[in-house]
Amino acid sequence: MRMIAALACAGLLWGCNQGAQQQNAQIEPPANSSEGSAMGQAATGAEGNGANVSLPDDRTPLEEPKGPIDPKSAEGAGQVVQHYGALIEQGRWTESWALWTSADAAKAFDRNWRDDSEVHMEIGKPGDMEGAAGSSYITVPAVFYGKTRADGSFRRGADVILRRVNDVPGSTEAQRRWHIERVELKAGG
Repeated sequence: MRMIAALACAGLLWGCNQGAQQQNAQIEPPANSSEGSAMGQAATGAEGNGANVSLPDDRTPLEEPKGPIDPKSAEGAGQVVQHYGALIEQGRWTESWALWTSADAAKAFDRNWRDDSEVHMEIGKPGDMEGAAGSSYITVPAVFYGKTRADGSFRRGADVILRRVNDVPGSTEAQRRWHIERVELKAGG
């Protein structure tokens, strides 16, 4: 009798679990849904600039690497952008310029954020690598967000374009590393 009761109980639990999984599958919006993540819909200041700025497909987390990351790979480029984000978040502007191809371009871009009280970055999945004239390029989507000194907030989408010289004769080790070539802020954000 106990055996029958145990089997019946197990059957009920299995049936309940299957029903819950089917219900969750119906409730879960598709990955490309226009509904952004909670971070993608964070409120901004009074102006409402960029309230809905989010990364492409920001509902799908990036996979952790299974081993060492090749510094010449797309993931290596993503690490450069992560490092840049960490440096500007800590206000280490001068150090962040070393990750750019041109320190002058880095200084000019940083003027967008230097007067803000907080600056953070969300970093998306690197795009496909493209080649041109002995160099490789890659675009990494990002969102810059934070707080202004006037107690407002901001949220701006951007594309971070990185470049590295391919392994061509005469290129230096420094040239063969990923560097930020430019950052294109998106309009309306």
